[in-house]
Amino acid sequence: MKTLLQPPRPRISPAAGTLVLLIVLNLLNYIDRYILPGELSLIQSDFHSTDQQMGALTTALFFFYMIAAPLTGWMGDRFPRKPLIIAGAVLWSLATLGTAWVHDYQTLYIRHALVGVGEATFGIFAPAVLADFYPERERNRILSFFYLSIPVGAALGYLAGGQIGSHWGWRAPFFVCALPGLLIAALYGLWGSEPERGSSDHIRQTLNRTTFRGLFRNPAFLTATFGLAALTFAMGGISAWVPEFLRRAAGFSVGGASQIVGAITVIDGISGTLVGGWLAQRWLGTNHRALYLLSFWSVALTLPCGILLFFGPRAWAIPALFAAEFFLFLNTGPLNAAIVNSVTGPVRATAIGLNLFIIHCFGDTFSPQIIGALSDRLQNLRLALGATLIALVVSGIILRTGARFAPPLEEAAASF
Repeated sequence: MKTLLQPPRPRISPAAGTLVLLIVLNLLNYIDRYILPGELSLIQSDFHSTDQQMGALTTALFFFYMIAAPLTGWMGDRFPRKPLIIAGAVLWSLATLGTAWVHDYQTLYIRHALVGVGEATFGIFAPAVLADFYPERERNRILSFFYLSIPVGAALGYLAGGQIGSHWGWRAPFFVCALPGLLIAALYGLWGSEPERGSSDHIRQTLNRTTFRGLFRNPAFLTATFGLAALTFAMGGISAWVPEFLRRAAGFSVGGASQIVGAITVIDGISGTLVGGWLAQRWLGTNHRALYLLSFWSVALTLPCGILLFFGPRAWAIPALFAAEFFLFLNTGPLNAAIVNSVTGPVRATAIGLNLFIIHCFGDTFSPQIIGALSDRLQNLRLALGATLIALVVSGIILRTGARFAPPLEEAAASF
């Protein structure tokens, strides 16, 4: 009798398994980041804090994130990244878990600072690891999936903070991330893989692409970074002030405005990121500058929607916001892929760390405060939000210029 052999079950590749674990870690990261805005009034009432003090908590997270980024990037190019990713995930998970024992504002401030350091560690190493698994032409597609966790995590964070915090107290929502974060860190330690640095690079290794000093003479890296910085200024200002703008200019309640912005963000975040990644991937088949050009058109299409949102008829506010956020999210995968592709393995984590420092320093760390100050001085939030439109124009000019310097993706990987 003939023996029938069962075909072997397909196994998940090390690259795919690592990608899934990193996506989950990033999802938990963004849930944790947006729990605070979702229950801000509950915390403020408990500690009797001012608006400025509550805003300073987010500034603390981004400031320490920004300061830690260059150092952790340097470490990522000189030490194994797997233990560093685990250490970063454990740090912010424990800091989040420690929220249960926070009983004063100063301790909560320290908690947010530690979370910022932990996020800087993970946020830098994950894209660098994924870049070493996948070649240049595939990185846009992979990073588009990876960064889907941003809008989904933000929406879940708002929901967890508002709903769980209202029923179980403001400390309870933070457990949503803390314990799963420790679990995923452990699973990454067991099943995550550490690819060889630069193993999937196919572009020529010039001095500008392989050394720290070369980053400051690398136009592809600099234009993508400063284009993203100007874009981050606009996105940070819009995300912080649009709910209040809808309340003042369109007559929505505080709760209604927050729910509308949250719903639009998750819908546009998922659809815009996927569509942008798909369009850029198709375009790359005929034009190696597609990552920069798609990002430019993302900004160019957002600009008229922003003008209509801030200065158009009241009835058009919600449709304009929906369109503006969709176009903004188109560049999520392509622009991050452009940054990763602008350098090679030996300096990639350092480049991502420097990029994060620049985009937060010139972007969302201070833009909400600047717009608030302009609103106070002008007595008009509508005009103050016009600063985001200027930032979009600057971003578009830089990204369109950057397309000239996009590295050919089929260059032979030769040493310098």
